[in-house]
Amino acid sequence: MSPEKLAALSVNPELTLRQALLRMDQTGRGILLVLNAEGKLARTLTDGDLRRAILGHIGEMAPLSNLPEVAPITAGLNTNAADVLQLMDLHQIDHIPVLDAEKKPVDMVFRRELSQRVWLSSPHLGSEETVFVDDAFKTNWIAPLGPHVDAFESELADHVGIANGAAVSSGTAAIHLGLLLLGVKPGDTVFCSALTFVASCNPILYCGARPVFIDSGPNTWNMSPAALERALEWARRENRLPRCIILVNLYGQSADMDALLPICEHYGVPVLEDAAESLGARYKGKSSGTFGRMAVYSFNGNKIITTSGGGMLVADDADLVAKARKLSTQAREMAAHYEHVEIGFNYRMSNVLAGIGRGQLRVLEQRVNQRRQVFQRYARALQDFPQLTWMPEPPGYRSTRWLSCFTLNGPDAHRNCQTVMKSLERHLIEARPVWKPMQLQPLYKGAPYFSHDDDNDVSARLFNAGMCLPSGSNLTEQQQDRVIEHLRHALAMIGTQRAVA
Repeated sequence: MSPEKLAALSVNPELTLRQALLRMDQTGRGILLVLNAEGKLARTLTDGDLRRAILGHIGEMAPLSNLPEVAPITAGLNTNAADVLQLMDLHQIDHIPVLDAEKKPVDMVFRRELSQRVWLSSPHLGSEETVFVDDAFKTNWIAPLGPHVDAFESELADHVGIANGAAVSSGTAAIHLGLLLLGVKPGDTVFCSALTFVASCNPILYCGARPVFIDSGPNTWNMSPAALERALEWARRENRLPRCIILVNLYGQSADMDALLPICEHYGVPVLEDAAESLGARYKGKSSGTFGRMAVYSFNGNKIITTSGGGMLVADDADLVAKARKLSTQAREMAAHYEHVEIGFNYRMSNVLAGIGRGQLRVLEQRVNQRRQVFQRYARALQDFPQLTWMPEPPGYRSTRWLSCFTLNGPDAHRNCQTVMKSLERHLIEARPVWKPMQLQPLYKGAPYFSHDDDNDVSARLFNAGMCLPSGSNLTEQQQDRVIEHLRHALAMIGTQRAVA
């Protein structure tokens, strides 16, 4: 709740019952906060309390201080939404004030807002998908492979401007297949963006290879060309040039391909482009996912478009994609019996899920535009908070804004981000930190890491100070207004605490 709305609910004990009734009518919240001379909460006052007082023959002109003392039911700054709701149910109330350490009200939680969670990025399905899914059921073709799989591969490849695609069970499976197709073997080295979800690099371990992590650049949040060049020069000296480089397009935005690809070409290292989060993005007029030797997309439930779970490996090289399809179906040889000469995987997408994907693909551009509009509304609504810096979108880039992300400035940024996220969660609004970089993950402790420069670990700084807001294409304006109101309140509270300190 904004400071202004909270102030409107706050009254002093000398207010008369009649004045309190008028204030309650004006605010329309069904509750007032009675504060003592020090600004601490003395009691809460509901419309029921006022009616009972009048029925008890306390005059309308009597001050609120004449009412019987009642200890207020309150929550603290660290109380989460589930605990608040439990308090409401226990005491049969619909609103609870939140107090700071000095027992002063700093927020209010209302039952009606706890009835619907605002998700970070929820699936957005429409009517297009049902036609293809119904067809899969009518034809009894629901197993892996089928006409919708073939059509989905062809239609997505056409949409992004690449020759071939192989639909598989997940983006992670697609990365694993891509590494195998690029010849990654046990003991090989693979470079990977440090600031990413762990699924980008876990397949390196599946192959028995050794990861080396590359920092982000401040102007894109994606792989730093300076760090990559230093890492490749080190690898050349050590005689362990990577078998490939997994180049991640973070949060729906392409990496700086004009700077990165020539470096990779100079050292003769192929690129596997991880476009899991960036389907629909463009870089200087070209679709994300069409720059590397191969690329992967994800259709997980939280992505721009979804097949519930799924992914796709794409490439212009038809032989590579054909081999991916073979490996994804247990590497079965062309024989009447089941013949196998190499290890394969159960990675193929089902005909039903591909049908969902075909329907989703038809609204991809609409979904991207909706997410970009969500970002633009945030940026406009929060432009008066100079401590907030949005993820940049350089000229020539068109991000999908899969997630709307920002960093907070100042030495207390990490603590302030935690405070803001706790405040939003108290109102059942999901927000997340920026990805924890791989060099900080216990799983990858000791893996080589190259920062942007000697004095600037960009990915660690972004994790320390970064946050992601609800960004779904199905986020309503009313839901976003709710996020903005509570976010503004949390940011204002941080500003007030800094001023007092």
